[in-house]
Amino acid sequence: MPNLNIDDIKSRTFDAIVVGSGISGGWAAKELTQKGLRTLVLDRGRDVKHVTDYPTTMMQPWEFEHRGQVPNEIKKEYQIASKNFIFTEATAHFLTKDAEQEYIQDRPYDWIRAYHVGGRSLLWGRMTQRWSDFDYEGPARDGYAVDWPIRYADIAPWYSYVEKFVGISGNRDGLAILPDGEFLPPFEMSCVEKHFKSSVTKKYADRHVIMGRVAHLSEPKAIHLKQGRGQCQNRTICERGCPYGGYYSSNSSTIPWAEKTGKMTLRPHSVVHSVIYDEKRNIATGVRIIDANTKEMIEYYAKIIFLNASPLNTNLILLNSTSNRFPNGLGNDNGLLGKFMAFHSYRGRISAEYEGFMDSTSDGRRPTGTYIPRFRNVLKQETDFLRGYATSFSAGRMDGIKRDGLGETLKDNLLNTSLGLWGINASMMAETIPKESSVVKLDKQLTDKYGIPQLRVSIGYDDNDEKVLKDFHEQFSEMYHEAGFKNIQPIDTKRLPGNENHEMGGVRMGKDPKTSMLNKWNQLHECKNVFVTDGSCMTSTSTQNPSLTYMALTARAVDYAVKQRW
Repeated sequence: MPNLNIDDIKSRTFDAIVVGSGISGGWAAKELTQKGLRTLVLDRGRDVKHVTDYPTTMMQPWEFEHRGQVPNEIKKEYQIASKNFIFTEATAHFLTKDAEQEYIQDRPYDWIRAYHVGGRSLLWGRMTQRWSDFDYEGPARDGYAVDWPIRYADIAPWYSYVEKFVGISGNRDGLAILPDGEFLPPFEMSCVEKHFKSSVTKKYADRHVIMGRVAHLSEPKAIHLKQGRGQCQNRTICERGCPYGGYYSSNSSTIPWAEKTGKMTLRPHSVVHSVIYDEKRNIATGVRIIDANTKEMIEYYAKIIFLNASPLNTNLILLNSTSNRFPNGLGNDNGLLGKFMAFHSYRGRISAEYEGFMDSTSDGRRPTGTYIPRFRNVLKQETDFLRGYATSFSAGRMDGIKRDGLGETLKDNLLNTSLGLWGINASMMAETIPKESSVVKLDKQLTDKYGIPQLRVSIGYDDNDEKVLKDFHEQFSEMYHEAGFKNIQPIDTKRLPGNENHEMGGVRMGKDPKTSMLNKWNQLHECKNVFVTDGSCMTSTSTQNPSLTYMALTARAVDYAVKQRW
């Protein structure tokens, strides 16, 4: 009988464990297995195989029973997810019902979740920009958070390493605020976008309109073909899953790559309860999971543990990992775990119309528009708010179809299509300031359906965010006016924190164990074989999309972890 127990423990013992299989978890799996480590990858949701499990990816609009709309009786189960723009009849199966994980909103917060293998890497916006030293040095310069323990030089080679494998379309623009990368050919601007670029360049020396940098294979290289991926078809229905592998996802890229090594064991339906800590050895020895189907608790063991469950869940797991040594959560000697959360504000939009170029239109589709890097408070503090915002900008001919009338009149109006004026749209992505009052913590009484404490979320906007929004509307109204745009409409979308999917913090990096949770290698200060490389690790948010940085940090941390030879 003892031998059977030993054999059972052996079957549950690996070299490494990765919790989560999304953007960063997929990279952890790829790098660990590629370096020869037997790696267990845990995901709380179902498995999703590339191509096979994309049920709507080839469907035409008329093939949906409700023409893309989700019936109200089903929508009621997705009160949170349905607020996100991506929620349709074509994507609902990739989003999470409210009952799957209850949480408590001490302040209004939309926690958008995708519980399946690949996670939100199937649903992300694919925008990929490097951070610069303006971003890594920002907290030290402005004093709104602790200093990052790394600089651009530390991460630059890892950006390159990731970009070559992922495939990033973009231009080499030569901007200090937005370092160039390893790019595939860029997509093209429309004539009105080029007009806006020209107008901005003439008026403002410090403002730049560039083509968006995006994780799409505009021209696949050998490494992408080796992954089994093909050229982006510009279908722009990426959130259904791409059967061509034209955009990067864990499902089409890193997870299959890890699987081919023969070193990966993927276990879906595995809700991670906590990290197991050995107080005698001062290290983590594994994780406890609850089987989502049987509700059985099972322990798995490994020498290296990577937490990539997405920020709120990673914070939850660490807070729930209590012991005599760490009564307030694993590594939480300083009491900072779950604090200094932040996000990107997407509240700002501004639309307009343009009467020029009426002899032109855009041809086909493309997966991105143009991008305007942050231009506020870059070289010096010049406003009454901290940091700033980046902006996505696009222009296309509007639908000129008349939809009034009844019967034959309506039919004629719908059949006799025409193009209207050029429609202009700019969307703000603003940095928010990590604050100690922006916090997640465990409820002392309420548990979810797995018996795990529910998460209390208290994250919201502040006066700085209101000032940023006001400045965005003012600056772009001025820029629109300079470009000759008409009918300028500033819009406050009222999008709640969380709704944009860019939650960050709670397990932040830093130089000092008294003021941070992780060191420069994404390693818990107080538990050296546990690494956190998802958005939880972020000390500040910058104004760039964060996923590329998560991937680069993960590859870098794995390289370091494997070399430690525990």
